[in-house]
Amino acid sequence: MARSKTGALAPIHADAGTIDIGATLHMAAVPPDRDPDPVRAFATFTGDLHRLAEWFTRCGVRTVAMESTGVS
Repeated sequence: MARSKTGALAPIHADAGTIDIGATLHMAAVPPDRDPDPVRAFATFTGDLHRLAEWFTRCGVRTVAMESTGVS
């Protein structure tokens, strides 16, 4: 991210969403100006993943950054 004149981080991809991938739960986020509840939890079943994709679409998300950490 680049810093703005005020020193705050400026988004590089304004239409990006994020997902923290878990074994039983995915935490997803959109930019705070896109939804009154910009961070949500979704289960890992197919229907839940469809709801996640629909939410991203409604919020104008065009790209997604994902993180998955596992235990070795």
